[in-house]
Amino acid sequence: MTLLSKILWFFPTIILLLTGGSLIYFAHSPGILSILAVLFSLYGLPVLIYRLYQWKYPIKEGISYLRGKEYSSWWGSHQIQVIYIAIPALEAALRLIPGVFSFWLRLWGAKVGQNVYWTPGLEIADRGLLEIGDRVVIGHGVGLYSHIIKPRKQDLMLYVKKIKIGNDVFVGAASHFGPGVVIEDGVSIPITTGIYLNKKVK
Repeated sequence: MTLLSKILWFFPTIILLLTGGSLIYFAHSPGILSILAVLFSLYGLPVLIYRLYQWKYPIKEGISYLRGKEYSSWWGSHQIQVIYIAIPALEAALRLIPGVFSFWLRLWGAKVGQNVYWTPGLEIADRGLLEIGDRVVIGHGVGLYSHIIKPRKQDLMLYVKKIKIGNDVFVGAASHFGPGVVIEDGVSIPITTGIYLNKKVK
């Protein structure tokens, strides 16, 4: 693990500390500024850091390894996002307001079409590695994972590739998509369907 990897490992802790400080500020001096400080700590700063990080260390699709001297740009991007996986309520709240969650994903670099319905019980591992078409319905408990890690020869092999979902797609509850999955226009995915590693569904 490189020095940068170790530093970014503590990024979720830093966000929690900043949020805690903002909440103390709000409790001491309630008002617009203290509310904005809390919201910026939870939602604004991670996105800002992620976009700057992507500019310097863009995620590379394909196979790489996590152990060794070469830095993994995916590792850093994952640490910046991991707080939303660990505390899903932070993003679930955004899905209660039509259009807000799609806008949120676009801030992370995802391509999201119009009139996409996201249920609250969704898990996304890599926000910037999604392409979603128009009029898509994402069911409860769906997982979208644009990476996979596998032990290999005393190392950890990482495979990263975008998930692409076309227009007018229905994704049934508790379905899970792996890296490189492509769902073409008009497809209806049954509940509890697992689609993994570069599968194309017509």
